[in-house]
Amino acid sequence: MPSIILAIVLVVWWLPKVAQTSWGAVFSTLEQLDPGSVLMLYGLMCLGLWSYTFTLTGSLPGLRHPQALIVNLCGSSAGNFLPGGGAAGVAVSYAALRSWGFSRRAISTSVIVTGVWNFLARMILPVTALTALLVAGGHLPLTVIRGGLIGATAGLVLLGLFIALLASERVTRTLGRALNRVLRLLHRRFTSLHEVAVEDFIADQRVRIVTVVRGHGAKMTLGLAGYFAVFYVLFWQSLHIVGLRMTFSHMFAAYAVGRLLSAIGVTPGGVGVTEGGAVAVLIAFGADPAPALSGVVLFSLYTHVMEIPLGALALAGWAVSKKTAPTDGHRATGAPSPGSSPSEEKPGS
Repeated sequence: MPSIILAIVLVVWWLPKVAQTSWGAVFSTLEQLDPGSVLMLYGLMCLGLWSYTFTLTGSLPGLRHPQALIVNLCGSSAGNFLPGGGAAGVAVSYAALRSWGFSRRAISTSVIVTGVWNFLARMILPVTALTALLVAGGHLPLTVIRGGLIGATAGLVLLGLFIALLASERVTRTLGRALNRVLRLLHRRFTSLHEVAVEDFIADQRVRIVTVVRGHGAKMTLGLAGYFAVFYVLFWQSLHIVGLRMTFSHMFAAYAVGRLLSAIGVTPGGVGVTEGGAVAVLIAFGADPAPALSGVVLFSLYTHVMEIPLGALALAGWAVSKKTAPTDGHRATGAPSPGSSPSEEKPGS
């Protein structure tokens, strides 16, 4: 609940303050949207969401694209609007995947891999934007420079840790033993906690993750690249429709900073924080405040509010979908989910 209150405060009070404009000016701009533009932006949003299904199906072999779309929409809707943000989204996704027969460890592997891929992508975006700005020349706002440095540092640290864990079983087991010791201390302090063999679990996850990354890493990367590329076009068109004209490098920098800030889960879906960062970058590059905030708000409506009808349809689709009892411990990693055929695993099925 505090995160929702914070999101409301940021949107209602902080965003106009950052943009140095008013909500009246924003509403006046958005009222001029025509139905064709609204539908075009909605189509881009749907294309971006479908692109991400390639990342999900790659991370969880046996998951079909329609199922991945349902999981994405249900998880995204829950993450954007329920207290707990990303945790709520993971919980909803987990429930859907379990109902289709996937094992706990296969799901946890998918969550870890997609989480790392998403985090790395959000760190890489501002670095890419900074590079584009350097090539284009001109003034570099401090916000973009900081975003690039933060993204580069965090991305390299996470990538180094991830590679070390995948490349070395020794590193993995060392981490597992350290976590085991921490959990044993907690177990002694809180007797209600169950003792878990973390070392064996992490070692098993390492094998699963290596298998997924080797077999489907390219597919996951292309899916995520397509997702962010389509959503950049959505961002660009949102600004274009409200009359804001800027260079590619300037708009991409604003988009990249917004996506970077979405990784900060202080509000559901990063609402308020991501918009503030994107608007600040646009204005730093000389954008008119009212169109800048209007375009960013329009983009945010599609990444949050406009997903609600699709999220409701996804929940209905999940409710009527064929359920299969989970078969933990019997299905090998990479095997199709019960009831699926190899042909159903092909992209676009």
